Amino acid sequence: MTDIIVIGGGPAGMTAALYALRNGKSVTILEKNGFGGQITYSPRVENYPGTLQMSGNEFADRFMDQIITHGAELELEEATGIEDVDGKKLVRTAEGGRYEAKAVILATGVKHRMLGLPGETELVGNGISFCAVCDGDFYADQTVCVAGGGNSALQEALFLSGKCREVIILQDMPAFTGEKKLQELLFSRSNVQKHVNMRITGLVTEGDALKGVEAEDRVSGEKKTFSCDGLFVAIGLIPENEAFADLASLDAYGYFNVGEDCRTETPGIFTAGDCRKKSVRQLTTAVGDGANAAIAACNYIDEQFR
Repeated sequence: MTDIIVIGGGPAGMTAALYALRNGKSVTILEKNGFGGQITYSPRVENYPGTLQMSGNEFADRFMDQIITHGAELELEEATGIEDVDGKKLVRTAEGGRYEAKAVILATGVKHRMLGLPGETELVGNGISFCAVCDGDFYADQTVCVAGGGNSALQEALFLSGKCREVIILQDMPAFTGEKKLQELLFSRSNVQKHVNMRITGLVTEGDALKGVEAEDRVSGEKKTFSCDGLFVAIGLIPENEAFADLASLDAYGYFNVGEDCRTETPGIFTAGDCRKKSVRQLTTAVGDGANAAIAACNYIDEQFR
């Protein structure tokens, strides 16, 4: 039995592991896809304190080396449920694994809703992005498209309009759904184009580079190609929390409805990172959550298992 099982190997989960290990606790991380999480899609990270520039993969690799050096056990398995057994937690995995711990930290993260286009996945981090704050500087004085029409898409576009030569917003619904004041501010800018009822149907590439998007008017059926250097997809996030909804309440959008202390209503279960209800989802906020959750979990163990 280990002291703490961390479900999710992104920045929040690895930070939780690091803090718990340095607190003298044993830690096993269960990750279903690949260690590093969403940050591995970023070719350059320039907003992490103390680091001028790094790639998301470099960050993840260095972080993995760090926690392994401190004694973390890493398992590529998908956690599917948690049971309480005599005050301890039994985590089951899709691969048939059974892991026992005194506490569990849920750092399950989110996944970006994709457009579902051929070649889309291959262009993520190389023409397709999900975060203007993270990647907007790479498209300074260039033309970008933004897919979406809600608050997130409009905020992305507003940020990009201050850096890019031209921002083209493609909304596949009849109207933009973001806040009216945000729309007024954004659409008053001369370098912003807006289009509704435009469904993106394909990607235009040259070699490995994105050069534009193909779209179809949902009303008239007219097809159009928009030339661009980058595409920012802002059509929603999908939290991966359903398997643990019986342990921690979810808000209307599926995020763990948990505060800054990262404690759930179930003793011994904590959350951290993008899977938690919050207003800002960035690398720095994820690692902050990981530290909070680990300290809370360590205190819980020290109190309950003396």
